Amino acid sequence: MRRSSKLGGLDAIVPDQYERRFLGVDPGLSRTGLGLITLQRGRLIFAASQLIAPSPDQPLHERLYQIYAGVKKCLREWHPEVMAVENVIYARNAQIALKLGHARGVLLLAAAESKLPVIEYAPREVKLAVTGYGGASKEQMQRMVQAVLAMPEAPETYDVADALALAICHAHRASGK
Repeated sequence: MRRSSKLGGLDAIVPDQYERRFLGVDPGLSRTGLGLITLQRGRLIFAASQLIAPSPDQPLHERLYQIYAGVKKCLREWHPEVMAVENVIYARNAQIALKLGHARGVLLLAAAESKLPVIEYAPREVKLAVTGYGGASKEQMQRMVQAVLAMPEAPETYDVADALALAICHAHRASGK
């Protein structure tokens, strides 16, 4: 993988011919995590991550636009071959589920506009692929993502760790592991 100079606060990442690039996205209205990994000669490598955190004081449509614009920027700069997202959104009440659905919708729109395939995984499937246990806690997921990707430090938030876990899950499925 080659990195070019900084563009707008993020490094533009240009893939080489021997790597595959997987983007995991953990949607949320208050925090959306994005995690990019590469598969190079059978090894999973952390490439980049981003947390999009709109202010809760903003109106809903402005928060959704900030998520959309942030994802579009990452898609342009990171060049993933696929986006992995959770297929079911769990929420305590219908109002929260609806708002999470809005956030997920703008992510899917950004992918569709970029002609990027979207693959969906159940939360239990992601946990099983990363930790070997479908009921893993957020802390266990964060530590296992760090270990699997040989990161010197754990991902900065659970949202980013979950996004990287989605990318890891897809990499395992795509490579037949």
